[in-house]
Amino acid sequence: MKKIFRLMSNRIVLVALVLFLQLFWFVGLGYFLNDRYIYFSMAIKVIAVLTVLWLVNQRINPSYKLIWTIVILIFPIIGMVLYFIMGKSRLAKRFCHEYESVLEEQGKILKEKSEDRMELRSRDKLASNQSIYLRDYADSPLYKNTVTEYYPVGEDWFAKYIEELKKAEHYIFLEYFILAEGYMWDTVREILMDKAAKGVDIRLIYDDFGCITTLPPRFYKELQANGIKCAAFNPIRPFLNIILNNRDHRKITVIDGHTAFTGGINLADEYINQKERFGHWKDSGIYLYGEAVWNFTVMFLRMWSVITHMDCEFELFRPYQYHVDVFESDGFVQPYGDIPMDNETVGEHVYLNIISQSADYLYIFTPYLILDNETMKALCLSAKRGVDVRIVTPGIPDKKIVFLLTQSYYEELLEAGVRIYQYTPGFLHSKSFVCDDEVAVVGTINLDYRSLYLHFECGVWLYQTKSVSQVKQDFLDTLEVSSEITLDFCKNRNIVVRAAQSILRLVAPLV
Repeated sequence: MKKIFRLMSNRIVLVALVLFLQLFWFVGLGYFLNDRYIYFSMAIKVIAVLTVLWLVNQRINPSYKLIWTIVILIFPIIGMVLYFIMGKSRLAKRFCHEYESVLEEQGKILKEKSEDRMELRSRDKLASNQSIYLRDYADSPLYKNTVTEYYPVGEDWFAKYIEELKKAEHYIFLEYFILAEGYMWDTVREILMDKAAKGVDIRLIYDDFGCITTLPPRFYKELQANGIKCAAFNPIRPFLNIILNNRDHRKITVIDGHTAFTGGINLADEYINQKERFGHWKDSGIYLYGEAVWNFTVMFLRMWSVITHMDCEFELFRPYQYHVDVFESDGFVQPYGDIPMDNETVGEHVYLNIISQSADYLYIFTPYLILDNETMKALCLSAKRGVDVRIVTPGIPDKKIVFLLTQSYYEELLEAGVRIYQYTPGFLHSKSFVCDDEVAVVGTINLDYRSLYLHFECGVWLYQTKSVSQVKQDFLDTLEVSSEITLDFCKNRNIVVRAAQSILRLVAPLV
């Protein structure tokens, strides 16, 4: 019975069942036109129309509304059920309520220094306005007393990561989308278990769906037995939770309140090229040391409080709790998070602000280039007004269909003057923007609908730090091993490919 129960509660089985009902509805329309069926059919159509009317009044991306409207009106039964399953952000009400409760209990725990704000405003009013957006709409204040270091490949990042983990004396917080058995995770796990044995507070959050194929069932048992606290985000329980749209895509490590890491790098061997997948895997990460780490600490503890239902004394984990001297300063640093529970798409708005305010150049790394109308027009307009806009995408994809969709956006961008490159050695997983030698962003946020609308994400906004120039230099170095895409490449593709791309563009918000 348990096997039958699991089978019937599986999302794939549910979708297949809905497809069968939809087929039955169409067949019935043609061959069983009796009074009862007509009433049933009319009821389904009325419900579909009401669903669409409700949908178009939601504060979501117009492209998202359009594709779901088409699906629901053409295939009413399957459209409505699929929208319920994977059409929008649908975290459990209990999760949302508890998240809001945590925020209310904290009050204004994140505050910035007025002198830091005044200094940035006096230097660059436009940059200050970008920063104010993050402060007011992402609850992410600005900091000065922080040093940053950018790492252009996972191998270099990992060497620094291990060095800092070994220095931990009080606590280590980790939050990752993917953990995978292998050299990288085994190395980290040994350090964590050793530290836990010495009394260091170790806490780990991992995304259950992200690790579904990379970790054995109940792997956390070993960690808990060795003193490591574990919590899974959005655990997979097919019957109780068939909605797996919302994922914790963040990559965060906080050490003793004063040291943090983030970027695109998960704890799996391909990210440091210990395991080859899709050629050379190029990823990047950033190291922070100083006051700005507090934003990441709070970000982690909020998630920990919600999914473990444990109270946390946030004040015990401030940057100066275990660091007496004033931290060095390296420009302005502003870590931020994005959550799918509100109508504020922080990740996209940060990118749009940078694009619209660029003056000389704008360089972008992204593994996926699936653009909504707003971002497409912003990139094209920047290029048309003379900004040197360049984008690097992978040369070898991890998902072929998504890569084909990514390439479907090339032609319009190229015609506007944007220059596009593909990373020849393999797969590029970095997510970074750098602009005018002044501003950069490094984080976990892809240029696709899922990252921008459905996932928990994070990043670091940087102004006049040394890491800004490091991001720029990494981009220029990467161009040397990348091939530039031409309009001929786009226009000379065979008709089958172009037709497939047209279809994919239609369903892009669902990919």
